[in-house]
Amino acid sequence: MSEKDDGLPRSSESTPSIGTLVGQLSEQVSRLVRAEIASAKAEMAQKAQKAGIGIGLLVVAGIASLYGLGFLLHSAMSGLDNVMPLWLAALIVGLVLVIFAGIVAAVGAKLLKKASPPSPEITVKSLRDDVTAIKEGIKS
Repeated sequence: MSEKDDGLPRSSESTPSIGTLVGQLSEQVSRLVRAEIASAKAEMAQKAQKAGIGIGLLVVAGIASLYGLGFLLHSAMSGLDNVMPLWLAALIVGLVLVIFAGIVAAVGAKLLKKASPPSPEITVKSLRDDVTAIKEGIKS
């Protein structure tokens, strides 16, 4: 059974030795480090997911730009062949695709910017707090 803490100093037999305390400290520090590493992994995975979405949108923008360029080239060819109807329609479609590509590229770049720098900022702050708490615990 556990003894009640009556606030009186304990005898040397019940007080843990410095070796035991150091062992407990190293165990707790290693547990804390493992938890911080797990936190960093989770944060990096979240940032990688955002970066992946941004990269995907940039790929879509690149493909749309290629299609737009194709339509613009087709409109130039048709413009030389005909005086008005076909090339004007192709030109309008090409411009719409290029404008769409610009919008998608801007959104993708914005998402990519949010995901950088790829450092675990939350975990770094948590580690700083842990170090501060340990330093304060050592002082007291």
